[in-house]
Amino acid sequence: MADEKKQNPPQNQINIELSEDVAEGVYSNLAMIAHSNSEFVIDFIRLMPGVPKAKVKSRIVITPEHAKRLLAALKDNIEKYEASFGPIKRTDELPKFPMNFGGEMGEA
Repeated sequence: MADEKKQNPPQNQINIELSEDVAEGVYSNLAMIAHSNSEFVIDFIRLMPGVPKAKVKSRIVITPEHAKRLLAALKDNIEKYEASFGPIKRTDELPKFPMNFGGEMGEA
């Protein structure tokens, strides 16, 4: 009987595979969200210091229902984070980067 449970996972259980390249993640320090009547589009963007052009590193398209579930999951995780580490400071300003990454400016 125990062997049957190992062979046949519960019907509402999903096995999720995470490849090594996806597991590394992609750094983003800006997200932009757009929507239509049938979907939400979330663009994850990386701004780099001294570079006037930012690049979209990943685009995720989800249904409105899933967007609402994502909002609830983010809210729950932020509450748990703040309970452990204290309030997250928020500013309405864009990130400010030193134009030279903190070192001396060079010439090319």
